[in-house]
Amino acid sequence: MPTATLITFGGYLLFMMMIGLWAYRRTNNLSDYILGGRSLGSGVTALSAAASDMSGWILMGLPGALYASGLTEAWIVIGLILGAYINWKFVAGRLRLYTEIADNSLTIPDYFENRFHDNSKILRVSSALVILVFYTFYTASGMVAGATLFENSFQMDYQQALLIGAAVIVGYTFLGGFLAVSWTDFFQGILMVTALVVAPVTMVIEFNGLEPLLNNIEEVKPSALEWTAGLTLIGFLSLQAWGLGYFGQPHILVRFMASEGVHTIASARKIAMSWMIVSLMGSVFIGVAGIAYFSNDPNAMAMLAENPERIFILVNKALFNPWLAGFLLAAILAAVMSTIDSQLLVSSSSLTEDFYKSLIRPEASEKELVWVSRFGVIAIALIAVFIALDPESRVLELVSYAWAGFGSAFGPVVILSLLWQKMTRWGALAGMITGAVTVLIWKQLSSEQHGLAIFDLYELLPGFILALIAIVAVSKFTQVDELTHNQFDWFRSQFKKLVS
Repeated sequence: MPTATLITFGGYLLFMMMIGLWAYRRTNNLSDYILGGRSLGSGVTALSAAASDMSGWILMGLPGALYASGLTEAWIVIGLILGAYINWKFVAGRLRLYTEIADNSLTIPDYFENRFHDNSKILRVSSALVILVFYTFYTASGMVAGATLFENSFQMDYQQALLIGAAVIVGYTFLGGFLAVSWTDFFQGILMVTALVVAPVTMVIEFNGLEPLLNNIEEVKPSALEWTAGLTLIGFLSLQAWGLGYFGQPHILVRFMASEGVHTIASARKIAMSWMIVSLMGSVFIGVAGIAYFSNDPNAMAMLAENPERIFILVNKALFNPWLAGFLLAAILAAVMSTIDSQLLVSSSSLTEDFYKSLIRPEASEKELVWVSRFGVIAIALIAVFIALDPESRVLELVSYAWAGFGSAFGPVVILSLLWQKMTRWGALAGMITGAVTVLIWKQLSSEQHGLAIFDLYELLPGFILALIAIVAVSKFTQVDELTHNQFDWFRSQFKKLVS
């Protein structure tokens, strides 16, 4: 690894830690640590939400899938863009306002309890358990991506690389909490989109134009340019279903909750969607163009046959001088970091707010709660590292499982809690449990075992649909209490004023 690349890469890591130290000085209480005092402007709200959403998946998992299977896999991009836009349009502003009206809720479990005035704490504890279970897998996926980056870029042992990557991320998250996470994600988002524009443009220049590049792909692997090659109805529905996951991802929803107000959401939506479309197009291009670029390189093809998620790392090494290579390698780590830090923070916040403060020490001071949350970051990171110790883990597989879990368990609950006045706490609980259990069971089934193709459907879709049905059915047979009913009226009238 050239010295220039090491210097660039190391400088990036140092900059992230400096942001952590800056945020540490501005963190005075639990609200600061968990939501940054609800002070994010539209730019930071947009890019931190977008960057924490995409993770290492956009630079490793997605281009790897496109390299292996061709444009058939690109249908997932359509589903994601639609899901993200609807989430920004109909959920973001409403959630920002309702979490403030509902006793200034700091976490998603906090919001569920306060929204439905659930004194039994069953909603809080159930949703906190869902967060802790699925975020262990989600965080592990990021750890795998980070370790793969270090392993392939610096010729390090996988386990050693895993520990170094985890140490950096835990460091600034431990220190600075939400402010550190949001501002590092802001800069990481800029870095990621830059990498996803620069790499495709350079590949086109190397081939002296787009047409020669496409002709080369046509010669090497004609099916790669076909949008429907081998695509079944089950496969198409599975790829589109990814968009449903947005409505239930706590690390994205918490960005809406932390914005300055409903007035910042519209401009943040435009920034976030622009970033997302450009980044996804770049990722798709890198994966497909890589088929042509490495067609005459046996060593690279062998490495990609073993693990196609290495495609961006190999493109980076082949295309750029050491200084720029270090910059773009940092983009992969940025993608990984921007999601892991958010997930660690949401998980530790849930441990602190929804278990420690709510069930163990209601009288705990703000300073004590901040330190409990900090040590929660370390504990959850250690569990994720343990899961990620298997170097054969695939980023896309781990992400898909966690994405489905949150999308099914929380998505329908969040949507209906913001739009339907007659939803009850028992309906919310039924939807949450139904969504989570469906994902856990469906994931274990397969058409090979049971002879039914339906079990090849991405578990998010059946989980989401069954959760919606459960919420509506149970709410029809249970009663909304008067306080909850009146609070919804107040929320609805306030939201209309703010957006009119």
